[in-house]
Amino acid sequence: MTATSQPHVSARAEQALRVAMDRLLAGKPFRTDGKLTKNNLWREAGVSRATMNRANAVLADWDSRISGSPASLRDQKQTQEITALRRQLKENKEARQRLQDQVDASATVITVLLAENASLREQAANRSAVVVPLPRAQATYE
Repeated sequence: MTATSQPHVSARAEQALRVAMDRLLAGKPFRTDGKLTKNNLWREAGVSRATMNRANAVLADWDSRISGSPASLRDQKQTQEITALRRQLKENKEARQRLQDQVDASATVITVLLAENASLREQAANRSAVVVPLPRAQATYE
């Protein structure tokens, strides 16, 4: 398309998109979850996606303002927190697995010791308790 035949939007639709953009960038949406996406922009403005796509000036303004907005900074902070929490969760899962491996190994050792202890008790019970006298050596005292 040439510059003279580019599609345009009505002043009312452009104004609705700009008001919606301001609300989203301020972190105070009415109709959406507040994420800084173009889907939320047209929904927040109450216009169709096609109308938003024809609003080239609004979209250029959106792209230039999106990175420095308070909502964008909040989203970036949340993304960093989520990344840190996922890393911590992974480390905790690994630590839990190491501890579970230690518990399993300890349970195996305890089972072996219990069996050995039972065997020794059985051997001790089966020994005869008869005292056999030793022959007396003749003491010669001279």
